[in-house]
Amino acid sequence: MIFRKCLIANRGEIAVRIIRACRELGIQSAAVYSEVDAHALHVQQADEVYLIGAASPAESYLNIDKMIAVARAAGCDCVHPGYGFLSENADFAAAATASGLTWVGPSADAMRAMGSKTAARTLMQQAGVPVVPGFQREDADDEAFVAAAANIGYPILVKAAGGGGGKGMRVVQQAQDLPEALASARREAGNAFGDSRVFLEKYIESAHHVEIQVLADTHGGVVHLFERECSSQRRHQKIIEESPSPFLDEVTRAKMGAAAVAAAQAVGYVNAGTVEFIVNSEGAFYFLEMNTRLQVEHPVTEMVTGLDLVKLQFQVAAGDHLPFKQEDISQRGHAIECRLYAEDAANNFLPAVGPLLQFIPPLGPGIRVDTGVQSGDVISIHYDPMIAKIIVYAVDRTAAIQRMRTALSQTVTLGTITNREFLMALLAHPAFASGDVDTHFVDSHLDALIPASSPMSDTALIAAALGDFLRGETSVQPVAGAASTNGDLYSPWSVADSFRLGKR
Repeated sequence: MIFRKCLIANRGEIAVRIIRACRELGIQSAAVYSEVDAHALHVQQADEVYLIGAASPAESYLNIDKMIAVARAAGCDCVHPGYGFLSENADFAAAATASGLTWVGPSADAMRAMGSKTAARTLMQQAGVPVVPGFQREDADDEAFVAAAANIGYPILVKAAGGGGGKGMRVVQQAQDLPEALASARREAGNAFGDSRVFLEKYIESAHHVEIQVLADTHGGVVHLFERECSSQRRHQKIIEESPSPFLDEVTRAKMGAAAVAAAQAVGYVNAGTVEFIVNSEGAFYFLEMNTRLQVEHPVTEMVTGLDLVKLQFQVAAGDHLPFKQEDISQRGHAIECRLYAEDAANNFLPAVGPLLQFIPPLGPGIRVDTGVQSGDVISIHYDPMIAKIIVYAVDRTAAIQRMRTALSQTVTLGTITNREFLMALLAHPAFASGDVDTHFVDSHLDALIPASSPMSDTALIAAALGDFLRGETSVQPVAGAASTNGDLYSPWSVADSFRLGKR
């Protein structure tokens, strides 16, 4: 039996995505919001909304007690955590389950097993899944790390045991640099994750980052939904994802899919998850980690398989069998996803917070836009500055690249700087067109990928001013906390943020 009401413990485009799935399944949606998100798109679309606290994530979207209290007050029978915030927090999953809620995701035990990278490495080795040569020992001192690194061979990668996203990670080229790298990685890991443990892995150069989507039910059924190529990244943060991978052959694809299924089975995994691999230039692959949640780039998989992953998450959580077997699933065509951010690529990719005066997403065949913002919103300093995920589908990779370039060219954003031109430059690069992009490509070619700064056109200035004026004429309320000098009229000159007109 499907659920009656779901607490959506998140915000932004993933909350909007879950609301859409709930609506199609006949599930009532109860959304939470912080004070700064009072007019957010997910708040407008949900069936019920509940204020959960101040703008700071610690007081709102990361507060487990408040989430559980809202779920009880709203009469929810399940909770979907989305991704980010509390999505991989085993304590939240356990608290939800203890409160009688169904957790739409893997169990707390599975989260804990895969949350520690060192424990996950050991588990994968026992399951026969290849892992990168490395060294991990709880009681090891620096001398033991130095000796182990010499045995593995440089370059070496120091990694945090309790988290990811590039935090607590250092590449070490020579032995004399390892002690300092260990110390700085431990400090950063402790600050980011509250866990200063680190371990070593052989650093694989010219590597591809390829992940496999898996889905498992409560009856032992496990399938993979093929791969996503995620090598276009900067500082370990993904920029463009696509499926199929232009780098894999059919034999390697099949082996990686089987390894991902084995990884899920080894931990007794249920629901949607992603097994991430690093692939060297010869095609050998190694387990990196397992993300125990839905991924930001899940639409890429949905486009090439024709499946709705969020609806499947609900169905699996409700106890249903997977409605297909491995042989029933196929990849068709090619899909690409670009993350459109409010950030200044020419200024070290700093977030460009402030009013989003106008946002017009692209339209057309084979184009999908997942977003949590709309014209008149404000890009807040408190949260991730992603404006939208733009996803395209076409018959092959060449057609998909061209469709994405067209979609980006038709995307309109006024009032904030975005990474649109950077994305278009990356898509137009000959190496991307050939599929020859490893995890170092973007960082190594930044000068060629970042467009030269140019003055804002008169047309853009006029459009921005007109849009701002019209917002005042329609009595749009000013930004929370910002002074207004003219009643309901919104004045850009009275907002104490970084937005300004003129040269950038």
